[in-house]
Amino acid sequence: MSGGRALGLLIGFAADRLLGDPARWHPVAGFGRLGRAVESRLYADSRRHGVGHVVVLVGGAAALGVVAERMGPRSRVVVTAVSTWVVLGGRTLEREALAVHAHLDRGDLPAARRQVGRLVGRDTDELDESEVARAVIESVAENSSDAVVAPLVWGAIAGAPGLLGYRAANTLDAMIGHHNDRYERYGWAAARLDDVLNLPGAR
Repeated sequence: MSGGRALGLLIGFAADRLLGDPARWHPVAGFGRLGRAVESRLYADSRRHGVGHVVVLVGGAAALGVVAERMGPRSRVVVTAVSTWVVLGGRTLEREALAVHAHLDRGDLPAARRQVGRLVGRDTDELDESEVARAVIESVAENSSDAVVAPLVWGAIAGAPGLLGYRAANTLDAMIGHHNDRYERYGWAAARLDDVLNLPGAR
């Protein structure tokens, strides 16, 4: 890994720790809207169309990183730093978990249930205090890879293209990588790619 790439990753990591996610106009949210627009044009109940969806969006994100890095050695540090800040979610994950902890400390179980619902993909209305605490711990453990570890690994391996490509794949998995009637086939490629890209970080 080059010194410029390492410096960019370090600056981006520090920005995430200090600032968290961009407060407005988050690029990942914009990517999500683009993903829905592409889906509206490409969707069909087949793996082939789902592969096309992934190639267009993940390939496009990685290509954007390639183009940005070619602007020059000095700009490469800036591009890597900004890409790292944009794709990391460690500070936001920490804030969400601490907010649940604060509600539990105050004995406000309904508020803790609502807050933990922002972290987990299941109904939280009937969880007791210990179940809420367990859900937070499990969510932080599971999401630390997606939010911090895997992006940094791909940033170290491939710089801005790796960072942006990983986050694109991870976002598509969250959007369409589901086992249901609509996405069982169309979302197959997104789910499998996310699994593969998370392997290096998981090890």
